[in-house]
This record gives sequence, C-alpha cells and structure tokens, in this order.
Amino acid sequence: MFDQLTEKLQDSIQFLTGQSKISEANIESAIQDIRKALLSADVSLNAVKVFIDRVEKEAYGEKVLRGIKPGEQVVKIINDALIEILGGDPNQEQELSTELNLNIKKGSVNSIMLLGLQGSGKTTLAGKLAYNLKAQGLKILLVPCDLQRPAAIKQLSILAESAGVDFLEIPATQNLMEVASLAEKQINENKYDVVIYDTAGRLQIDTDLMAQLLVFEKKIKPSEKLLVIDSLIGQESANVAQAFDMQIGVTAVALSKLDSDTRGGSALSIAEAIKKPIKLASVGEKLEDLENFHPHRIASRILGMGDVLSLVERAHKRFEEEESQRLEAELMKGNFNYETFISAQNMMSKLGDMGSIAKMMGMGSMMKQMGLSSLQQENLIQESSRKITKFKAAINSMTKQEKLNPQLLYTDASSRSRKQRIAKGSGLDSKHIDQMVSEFNKMSQMFKTMGPMLSMFKSPETAPASLDPLALMQNLGLSKKQKKIMEQISPNNSHKKTLTINKKGQKPQVKGFKNF
Repeated sequence: MFDQLTEKLQDSIQFLTGQSKISEANIESAIQDIRKALLSADVSLNAVKVFIDRVEKEAYGEKVLRGIKPGEQVVKIINDALIEILGGDPNQEQELSTELNLNIKKGSVNSIMLLGLQGSGKTTLAGKLAYNLKAQGLKILLVPCDLQRPAAIKQLSILAESAGVDFLEIPATQNLMEVASLAEKQINENKYDVVIYDTAGRLQIDTDLMAQLLVFEKKIKPSEKLLVIDSLIGQESANVAQAFDMQIGVTAVALSKLDSDTRGGSALSIAEAIKKPIKLASVGEKLEDLENFHPHRIASRILGMGDVLSLVERAHKRFEEEESQRLEAELMKGNFNYETFISAQNMMSKLGDMGSIAKMMGMGSMMKQMGLSSLQQENLIQESSRKITKFKAAINSMTKQEKLNPQLLYTDASSRSRKQRIAKGSGLDSKHIDQMVSEFNKMSQMFKTMGPMLSMFKSPETAPASLDPLALMQNLGLSKKQKKIMEQISPNNSHKKTLTINKKGQKPQVKGFKNF
C-alpha cells in the first residue's frame, strides 16, 4: 500500500536528510515536490492544502534552519503532519493491541451498522468483522440488510458459515423494518455481544434510500455507524464521506482494499474531510486480513520507515504459541537445520509475502539509500522468493536424517550421492542443490537471529529492546559496497528508528529520528 506516494515522498525529502544546513530555498523546493507527490497520489485538494500549510508553518522556523541536522527535523515535521492529517496525535504513545478498535461494551448488545456505496466491500468487511470479533471471544450475529442485490444475502450467509458465527435467516420479501424486527426477536432469544447489520449500497445523492437508512438506524440504535470506503476511489472518498456523514452521521470509517491501493489518496483525504477516525483497514482477501488503522504507523509506512508494531500484532494473532515456542527454543540453542528452516518459513508466510514483510520492517527505505530502485528491490525480493520455493522442494526430497544434519550434504563423504538423489527427487538440477547447500550455510547465521524475533512475535512484553532488520538482509545477494552502506545506515545511527517495548504493564514506544 502507498507504494507510489512512498517513493515520491522519499525522492522529495531524501536530499534534505544529509544536509548540515538547509536554506529556505531548499525547503521551498522540497515542499513543491511534496505537493506534487500528494496530488499525484490522488489526495483531495483541501487535504493537500492543509498538509502543506502545516509543514510550511513548522519548517520555516528558526529552530529548523539553525538546528543540528535540520534535514532530520524536516522529516520529523512531515511525519507529524501526516499523523495529524490521518486523524492522529503525534504526541500520543503507540500501544500494542490484538483487539479491533471499536466502540464495544462488554455485557451488553453492541450493534454495528455498515454503510457505503455499492461495491465498496461492505459484505466482505462484515464477514471479516465477524471473524475477528469472534476471535476476541465475542458472540456474533450477522444480519443481511441488503435487499437490493439478489446474491447479497447468500454471500453473507456463506461468510457467516466461514467465520463460524450466527446468521439471521430472512424471507426474500421482507423490508428493512421487518428485518429489524426479526433481528430484535433473535437477539432477545440469544445473548449476543455484537450484531452486525450489512446494509445495501447507496449513492450519496439517492435521498429516498438515505431516508430508509435513517428510519432503520433509529430502530436499531447502533453503537457504531461504520462507513466502508473503497480505497481505490481516491480523493472522491472525501465527497462520499461528507455526504454520508451529513445525512446519517457516521461514527468511524473502515477502508477496504487498502492492500491494493498504491496511491493512498483515500486515507489522506477522508480524515480531514469529516474529522471522524479511520478505525479499520482491510489488507487482504482472507477473513483474518482486517487490522486497526493507526495514523502513526501509516505515516511511518508512507515515509518508508516500516511498521514493526503492526507486524508484531499480526504475528501475535497468527502464530500458534506452541509452535513458536518450540521453534524459538531450537533457534536459541543454535539448532538450525533444514527442518527448522522449513518451520520458520512456514511461520513467516503467515505474516504475508516477503515483499510486504520487508516494507513493514523498513527495509525498502534502507535499500533505496543503497542505490536500489523500487524495480530493483522488487526483482531482488522475487528472486529470493523463487530461491525459497526451490529450497522447499529440495528439502521435501530429503530424508529425516538429512534434514536434521545439514553437514551430511556439506562435508560428509556421501554428500555428492545424496545431493544427486535429492536433485532427482525434487526435479531440480544438481547445480541448484549445490547452490542451496552453499547458501543455506550462509543463511544459518541470519536465521539464528530469529530466536529473539520469534520471542517478540510470541509475546510483545518479551520483545527485545531493539530489532536490527539489517541482520535479515545480509544474504539477499547484496554486493560488498551495498553491505558497507548498510552498516553506515544501521539502526545504531541517528536517522533509523528503534522499537522499544518496556516492562510488562508499560506502553511500548517507537523512537524515530535523532531529533524526534
């Protein structure tokens, strides 16, 4: 997400971070480039104006022009402006949480009403909401209110079955008010924690349909009126949000298809338009692919600084505790073999593809500073993914003994015949097996660093004081020159950020640039 905006913003401010002194002309040039980057990302004109005004107000102060490493301070100003326009507070500490950020009171029935245009992704989001809220231990009822689209009720029924939640069966001839009465009856007969109403898509200019929603809303009295907006519509999202908020009064926004949006215009336009929080973001096709929307973390992603906290939360939800404990124990003992390699890869795949993980760890920005373009980065990651696929095929053709004892394929007298048998069994050339064995020995040191990393994913309270993503990049085919640059931009230097999670009970913090 935000790939286009991230790349353009990085190009706009990259020269500032290395300057010892910055003139007003430098700042003015950078701001002009940033304005163009925002407009090309389909951010609304009003949001662009507000954002630029905030940056200019802070950037032209004497504190920046006369400070130490003012380039870093300008990046800090841009980061804070992004957080504010996304609806956040730059001075607020970030917290780790695996629960959805919704207005839900335990011990009572909570109603969530989903609103939005036709095709915005409301029904899919209803299924994701149900699945994730059930994972929090809540009892859920899905109520179909889209009586306009023939397949909508069937679609929601299938999603309810997949999520393992209750579904309100309704006759096809019912109207909205009758649906509300049926839902009320089933709610009275069962103790539900959350009831999700999936309404039909509307056009913001359709006053008759909007009037129906108003009457329905008064009947069900929802605790959340969640406006679902397709991220791909860009700055038009601001007009949609304003229309729904004016006529119905939304409480929060959920962005769908955010994983498909490389521009980011919707997210930057909505919060400024209606002054309502963006609470949720759909980031994939699976039911579990629903996350809280954090302005701090989104701003960090846009600037290419990564989002380790969201990665931690995602892993905490998706990793099996027993599996992670077993693998962590093996890695901490130094027992890195082909079997633990496959286990680690299978666990990491639950977090997403290699490219998305690299971006969330801030590797894209580092590789850009090494002179690798976005296309070169993508090619590098794809090549690494292809290697992993070949490795898995070869490992699946090994005996149990070979998986547990890598030296049998490296220094043992029988290594040649073993590798020939593995190549034949996996459908690979012998040169691929030789390459795998050679690179596996190089990767051993990299994957041994996953012990502390898995400890962090297993339980946020036990996270290490800092996480050095450079250790995970050492064997991606980088040249000696690139590795030298990596050492110069390591997290020990001032302009890289560090994840700090304090003792249990205290809030974790993300410290950014030196002058943050």
